[in-house]
Amino acid sequence: MTIPPLAAEPIFHIGSFPVTNAYINSTIAVVLFVIVAYLVKRRVTDVPGKLQNAVESTLEFLLGYFDNVTNDRVASRRFLPLVGTIFLFVLASNWMGLLPGTGSIGVWEMVHGELELVPILRPAASDLNLTLAIAALSVVSSHVFGIMTIGFFVHWNKFIQLGTLWKAVVSLNPTKIMIGVVEFLVGFIELFSEVAKVVSLSLRLFGNIFAGEVLITVISGLFAFALPLPFMALELIVGVVQATVFALLTLVYLTVATSKPHGDEEHAEHVEHAPATT
Repeated sequence: MTIPPLAAEPIFHIGSFPVTNAYINSTIAVVLFVIVAYLVKRRVTDVPGKLQNAVESTLEFLLGYFDNVTNDRVASRRFLPLVGTIFLFVLASNWMGLLPGTGSIGVWEMVHGELELVPILRPAASDLNLTLAIAALSVVSSHVFGIMTIGFFVHWNKFIQLGTLWKAVVSLNPTKIMIGVVEFLVGFIELFSEVAKVVSLSLRLFGNIFAGEVLITVISGLFAFALPLPFMALELIVGVVQATVFALLTLVYLTVATSKPHGDEEHAEHVEHAPATT
């Protein structure tokens, strides 16, 4: 029994690029999605077959679930390609980590002077590089969508409130200037919170999946038959929960980023309902 190391192990190199066992797992997941997408696109008909019906049902389920967060079907459809892909990829990667041979079939290599089994396949989300990349994609995409939806200056004014500070300075009101300075400084704290989002998203997914892999390895080493089955069933549930949490948090970030500041909405509503003057 060998406890898997924190870092994914390289299996071979393409030039100077190391191909790790976690990368192989994620690549297999991507290839499977490409094959399914190709088969569905090739056989799209007015009367859907089993595969097309399954894909359409999955998309409708995701859209309905997203509506509970966005309260807007248009926004749900807009975010579906990104959030839906993240959910399905993380879910597939998590479940593929439970396939027979994952973590147990590999090559023997000398590691730190000891002969150890380096598995060819490893759960993709047990590699912190992958979870960091997906988390960074989620947070950066929220800012891209925010800029595209409400504009560059309106979006970034949520963080660094230069507009509010400028209005306060122009007003020559000491109280407003003080509030503007405080809000300007608080904006920098908000920027650090964006970095914290990446860290929390990536570490949550990595920690749960890696801990599950260690648990399965230990239990399988102690009892090879029967006993690991309940723990593997638990990992199936954990895989769904972690994929759902990751996707929903990404959806929340996107929804918040594409929403106008409350002050702008209230001002717009006040102008719209103001009585006309002659």
